[in-house]
Amino acid sequence: MKILNKLIAVLIAIELILTIAMVVLLMSIFNKQNRAIRRAWAKLQKVIMGYKIEVFGKPNKEANLLIINHQSMLDIVVLEDIHPANLAWIAKKEIGSIPILGKILSLPKMIPLDRSNPRAITKLIKDVKDRVENDRVVAMFPEGTRGRGDKLLKFQSGAKIMVSKLNLKVQPVLIIGSKEILDTKNFSANIGKTLKIFYLDMIDTTDENWLENTRAKMQELLDQNL
Repeated sequence: MKILNKLIAVLIAIELILTIAMVVLLMSIFNKQNRAIRRAWAKLQKVIMGYKIEVFGKPNKEANLLIINHQSMLDIVVLEDIHPANLAWIAKKEIGSIPILGKILSLPKMIPLDRSNPRAITKLIKDVKDRVENDRVVAMFPEGTRGRGDKLLKFQSGAKIMVSKLNLKVQPVLIIGSKEILDTKNFSANIGKTLKIFYLDMIDTTDENWLENTRAKMQELLDQNL
């Protein structure tokens, strides 16, 4: 079974590379339609991998920052599929250096982050402000990297800094089960499974411990659904 899962993962990896290249080409030609192109691609992945999505709660129209737990590359795909807004993902800048595929950041004006540069927060705040003023909803993984799935990693302070500087309105999103469908770290894939998306209530960011409390609430909900 493990061999089969790895074979499926190889086929999915090839498919992802080819279809992302196609998305880049289409966005280069029809850039004003880049949101529609990204959403169509995300929905195609759902068909190819055969997974189902259960959604609990709903997106708040006032939210302009989503903080999301991170298990798999599939997290981005699923939110691109179901979230109604034009998301601007905060992503490590190294992705933009990948030949051709890296344009997946620059063409739709995602937000590259240089994690090795301590001054990067200044540019990050400037970029986030620009996207929000252009009716984008910013999406970020406050853990900074992919977790194991059962335990959330410590949330980094970047979210707090952005919120305090820009007065952003924050909604947490918890994703459960994406790693079981597509685990790119261990190169394993399972088709036909179901993942869950929980849209939590908006956060009262006047509480100085809001980020830590949000992590605890998300962990509690994660524990209840494993």
